[in-house]
Amino acid sequence: MKKSLLFLSLVASLSINAQWTSQATGFTDAARGLGEIRIVDANTVWAVAYDGSGLGADIQEYTRTTNGGASWTTGLFEVGDPNLRITNVSPVSGDTAWVGVFDEANGLGGVFKTENGTDWVQQNSGAYTTPGESWFNCVHFFDANVGITMGDPEAGEYEIYRTTDGGDSWTRVPGPALPNPLSGEYGYNGGYAYSGDTLWFTTNKGRLYRTNDRGVTWNAYQAPLTDFGSAAQSGSVDFSSTTNGCLLKTAGTVYTFYTTTNGGQTWSAGVPFTGTRRLLSYIPGTNIIVGTSAAAPVGTSVSVDNGTTWTEVEAAEQRGVSAFLNETTGWCAGFSTDELTDGIFKLTGTLGNSDFTTATKFKVYPNPATSTISIASAEVDTYNLSVTDLSGKVVMTRTLNGMENTLDISTLATGAYFFELNADNKKEVVKILKN
Repeated sequence: MKKSLLFLSLVASLSINAQWTSQATGFTDAARGLGEIRIVDANTVWAVAYDGSGLGADIQEYTRTTNGGASWTTGLFEVGDPNLRITNVSPVSGDTAWVGVFDEANGLGGVFKTENGTDWVQQNSGAYTTPGESWFNCVHFFDANVGITMGDPEAGEYEIYRTTDGGDSWTRVPGPALPNPLSGEYGYNGGYAYSGDTLWFTTNKGRLYRTNDRGVTWNAYQAPLTDFGSAAQSGSVDFSSTTNGCLLKTAGTVYTFYTTTNGGQTWSAGVPFTGTRRLLSYIPGTNIIVGTSAAAPVGTSVSVDNGTTWTEVEAAEQRGVSAFLNETTGWCAGFSTDELTDGIFKLTGTLGNSDFTTATKFKVYPNPATSTISIASAEVDTYNLSVTDLSGKVVMTRTLNGMENTLDISTLATGAYFFELNADNKKEVVKILKN
């Protein structure tokens, strides 16, 4: 939902060498948001729209570009029933894509394909037809031929189908290739992540189902939460490779951050999330995570060390979901003003380590430390310091002046602490180990 009117500026600085530049998604209706952005290559991108006016209308609209965003063409998912909800889109070119749909009241649903970017034809129509059990959740194609669809358990197994001919024929993944669902377990609409030949989907039991071979065989792993989508607790995952990933768990107003180095089999000990923007997207193949937010505080934050520390790099606009091809090519969702104005932002420049090293205002040392910590800044005269432990408890606050300060930390227990420094509406967080 759109929370407030957009600012009028067209460009907001991200760093010395990178910035978001506004592009028009082409929707005639104002406040069209984007719930999903899928990048095929540097020129080809598809995005699924939603009603950001606050009225909550169910829409079946998308936009796509084949020229790097210089122009966008809108369209309708013509799936035969305006009441069906869109789960996600999976494109492989500017003309060829698949979309998943489901009935919000009865589940069911299915997959539709376009080969011209306009007309949509249903595939595998004999699937997802068991009332009360079959709920279509997502579709994903690894290339133009090999794809999968996933739905909730039916007849005791997750209803997953696989194709190797672009969807002309589909075969249900047999039960022995799938871990059994837990009692009452189900998946989430659009709740999946992927990297290369690997795909993960999330469940209401806090599990990740993973395939490393394009859907042939599957494993299930318990993530460090009880549910990926309830009101009491939820989580989002993203992966930069088949092994490196992160998970942000939300429980009320408490946000806990985890990482994995083995594709979700095990996770690090959770730490308080030190970023302020919680829509997280990796730049593929890197440890760079971009955090965006369309709700206060709006803007963009970036971590170049796999989520350990975060730098606020701009706070000018509402930023929705983002997606990246690499460090120089990416898009971030906005809201349309009219057919010719706004709706999506394109990254120009480079999001890399060097960009954000030059933006750092503070030096905090030594690290690890034993009895004292020094904080130096050549750019800031006055700033606020807040120190928290791994549980999120604030153990020290200070208002500091001058170019260098020395703090006594001898009374702090041995362990890790987060030093949050705020100045000039900018925030930096540094993780310090106390010996």
